[in-house]
Amino acid sequence: MNINLEELKKKIIYRAQYRGTKEMDKLMSSFVKMHIDKFDIKNLKDLEKLLEIDDNNLYSFYNGTNTRYIFEDNNVNRLFKNFTLKK
Repeated sequence: MNINLEELKKKIIYRAQYRGTKEMDKLMSSFVKMHIDKFDIKNLKDLEKLLEIDDNNLYSFYNGTNTRYIFEDNNVNRLFKNFTLKK
């Protein structure tokens, strides 16, 4: 299966910008913009998985509060967990 990286990146960027809540739109789109061009295919796939998680669980994970979702231990999730949104 041949993966078109540019199409995958466009899909990820779109999904990050239109989460459903303004707070997560801002947080995820800023995170994606900062890292997307540095990621290899594995990290892009992990990022795509991260974006499939609902806003409540993502926000809880980001803030270090309890979540019902079990997050994988991978580079993308660690970067997101430690990401600081610049104002």
